[in-house]
Amino acid sequence: MDTASLANLIKSRRSIRRWQDKQVPEHLLVEAVDLATWASNAGNFQNWRFYIILNEKMRNAITDAVQASADKVASWPEAKKYGADAERWRQQVGFMRSAPAMIAVAVGEYQGLADKILAEREKHDPEARIMRESRTLPAPRIQSAAAAIAYLILVLQQMGLGTVWMTGPAQAKPEIEKILGVPSGLDFVALIPVGYPAETPKGQRKPVNEVCQIIR
Repeated sequence: MDTASLANLIKSRRSIRRWQDKQVPEHLLVEAVDLATWASNAGNFQNWRFYIILNEKMRNAITDAVQASADKVASWPEAKKYGADAERWRQQVGFMRSAPAMIAVAVGEYQGLADKILAEREKHDPEARIMRESRTLPAPRIQSAAAAIAYLILVLQQMGLGTVWMTGPAQAKPEIEKILGVPSGLDFVALIPVGYPAETPKGQRKPVNEVCQIIR
C-alpha cells in the first residue's frame, strides 16, 4: 500500500452507529485482531485481551448494562440542569444494540523497570515521587490498548466494516467484566461495535497548522 492509499484509508474512516442486518464473518474479526496485536505497546508487554462477541444474548446484556448505567446517571438531580441534552444522551446510548458484532478490549497493569525503582525510591525521596507520577500521567497501558484499537479500526475499515470506538461503556465496567468473565488483573477499557455500515457520515478535521507546531 502506497502513502496515497493509506491516506485515503485513514481519511475515509468514520465512526459508524448504524449497521446493516448482516452477519460479520468471524474470520475477518480474528484477522483484524491479529493485525491489531502488532501495534506498538509499552515494554512489549502485550498485556491486552480482545473479546470478539458474536453471541447476541451477550451483546444485549452488555448494551443493557450500559443503558442501565446511563438511566441511573440521567436520573440524578445533577443531570437535570442539562435538560434535553441529558435525555438525548440517555436515549442514544444504546445504539450499539443493532451491531452484529462487538469487540471488547481489556488491558493489564504495566510497570516498567524505572517505575519499580521509583516506587521504592519515593518512600524517602520526594523528587522520585514526582518522577513516578509524571511517568504515570501518560498511562502506558492505556496508550498500548489505544494503539492496538487504532490499528484494529483501520483494518476493519479496509475490510469494508464500520466501527465506533467507545469508552463510555466503561461506566458499566463491573457489569461488563462480569458478563465477559474478565479475569482479575485485567480492566475493561473500550468497546468497538462492528458491522457493515448502514450510513456514510461526513467528517471534518482541523487544518494541520492548527494542531501541529514545527520546532526548527
